[in-house]
Amino acid sequence: MTPCGPRDRAGRLPCPNALDTLPMTFAPQTRWTTEQANAWWQAQPWPMGCNFLPSSAVNFLEMWHEESFDRDTITRELGWAAGMGLNSIRTNLHFLVWKHDRNGLKARFDWFLDTADGLGLSVMPVLFDDCGFGGAEPLYGPQPDPVPGLHNSRAVASPGRAAVMDRGQWPEFQAYLQDMIRQHSRDPRILAWDLYNEPGNRMIFLPGGAYAEYDAALGAHSLALMEHCFDWAREVGPCQPLTVAAWRTPRLGVDAPAFDDPIDRRALALSDIISFHAYCDLDHARRYAAQLAAHGRPLMITEWLARTIDSRIQDQLPFYQAQGIGAYHWGLVKGRTQTDAPWPQALQALHGHVHAPDLWFHDLLWPDGRAYDPAERDVIAHLTETASCAERKRG
Repeated sequence: MTPCGPRDRAGRLPCPNALDTLPMTFAPQTRWTTEQANAWWQAQPWPMGCNFLPSSAVNFLEMWHEESFDRDTITRELGWAAGMGLNSIRTNLHFLVWKHDRNGLKARFDWFLDTADGLGLSVMPVLFDDCGFGGAEPLYGPQPDPVPGLHNSRAVASPGRAAVMDRGQWPEFQAYLQDMIRQHSRDPRILAWDLYNEPGNRMIFLPGGAYAEYDAALGAHSLALMEHCFDWAREVGPCQPLTVAAWRTPRLGVDAPAFDDPIDRRALALSDIISFHAYCDLDHARRYAAQLAAHGRPLMITEWLARTIDSRIQDQLPFYQAQGIGAYHWGLVKGRTQTDAPWPQALQALHGHVHAPDLWFHDLLWPDGRAYDPAERDVIAHLTETASCAERKRG
């Protein structure tokens, strides 16, 4: 796999071949060397971004479905992200939209990339996801309204937890992944490919502060599918790096290394660049970052920010910038996902719950674009200027 070439005038890394000359087949590739990964990273501006779906969407199926794809809200809210100083977006696609409306999804995704690019935002697409927190299997079509007050109450997995466990469907998953990557394998608007969000996540959020777990047999299938995702992507050979985030951290008070689950260890071993999730306080963030630095590869934290468990913009974002760790917090605008509401209380307790019932859990902005906490916006603006100064000195 060949990393992309020198930066363009906007600070992005254009890929070496124009899209209209892209060959339809590629020689299978292998994991980037540490030298390739670090050379790619040194040529990038520091990624500071968020996980994005518009406030009008209750989940990613609703975001990408033709009838509910909300261009006006997406354009407005991406503009707010760029206006704050963010320079990148992580967003999930959904297999079922591709299955039922392949050309429509590809057209809408291309429009999304153009819109983000016009605002100076690179994009990290996520292709699969086991986070079916709503408990239901995904169904193509109109999505139900959120359960009042319940965090991510209609979150559905992609392709769906039951589908992951049905290996007869995997040839379609391969076709989807390779189709989406092949279309954009030399596309400078894509920063990296996040192949699979939180493989093996079995949590289901319940009303009343409790949570349940899906069938434990999911894990073995998720691990195998993740390994296949890397193989399938490397058959295409995109110029962008591949990653899957390690995401399992010890329960509060447990003295054990993070990311020690077999799925996490395998994700770290296969990824070109190291990504991870950590909803925790600053001391634990430092510990996890130091642990992962031993891999000698670029680091990106692709999910964080949970105020009621002391994961906060004011102290952690400056830390990530100082360490050269790309950072994507969860959420932008308070909306139908209700991720301003907290995780179930039982789950928060495992992560070091801070009793602060008036605090938003995720998200930065009210639906009219006002900052939830102006001090957070000030920190982002300051770090944006710091990063810009560093870029000017480097380039």
